[in-house]
Amino acid sequence: MSSISVLKQAAQSNTKPSPAAAVAALLETEKNAKKNKIRYSFEQLTGNWQLCFITGTKKTRQKAGIVLGAGRYIPEWVAKIKIAYSAEPVAGAAADIETGKVENSVQVGAIELTLSGPTKFLVNKNILAFDFTRITVKLLGKTVYQGFIRSGESREADFLSLSVGKQAFFAYFLVDNEVIAARGRGGGLALWRFVGAGSTNNL
Repeated sequence: MSSISVLKQAAQSNTKPSPAAAVAALLETEKNAKKNKIRYSFEQLTGNWQLCFITGTKKTRQKAGIVLGAGRYIPEWVAKIKIAYSAEPVAGAAADIETGKVENSVQVGAIELTLSGPTKFLVNKNILAFDFTRITVKLLGKTVYQGFIRSGESREADFLSLSVGKQAFFAYFLVDNEVIAARGRGGGLALWRFVGAGSTNNL
C-alpha cells in the first residue's frame, strides 16, 4: 500500500492504521513531494477540511509523553476541528502569491469557536502563511460574539507586506481531493480530510 493510500485510510476509514504507521506515511509522502518537486495551487486547498491526525514537535512530545506519543487521531466525539480556505484576490499581491482567507473552527457540544483571517499561498514553495485576526463565538448555531482579536485590524492590514518568516504557516506536501497534509512552522505534522466545499461560517 502506498503512503498516500495509508493516509486516506487514516483519514476516512473506520479501520485506521496505527499512529506509528500514519506518521511513517506522512514522512514518506513529505519526502516524495520534496524529491519530485510537486507544486500545488491555493485553489486546490479551497473548501472545508476536518482535522484527523496530528503529531507534536520533538519538544512537545517530550512534554506530553505517553499522552501524545509520536502522533494521535482526533476523536470526533470530543470535538470537531475544521479548517476552511477560500480565495480572495488582493490588489498588489505578487504574481507568485495567491491570497485568501482561512477559518479554523472548533465545535464542542453546543458551542462553536471560529478564528479567521487572511492567508497567502507561496505557489513555488507550497507554503501557506496565515494570521488569525478575528473571532466568532456561536451558541446553538447563533452568533453571540464577533470581532477582531489582539490588534487584529492592524495585523490584517499589514499581513501581505510581512515576510513569511515572521508568520504562522503550513508547508503542504499533500493536496488531494480527499485529504491534505502539512508540516507546521513548529515542526508538527497534520492530516485533514475533505468534508465539503464552501466556507464554514461565511465570514
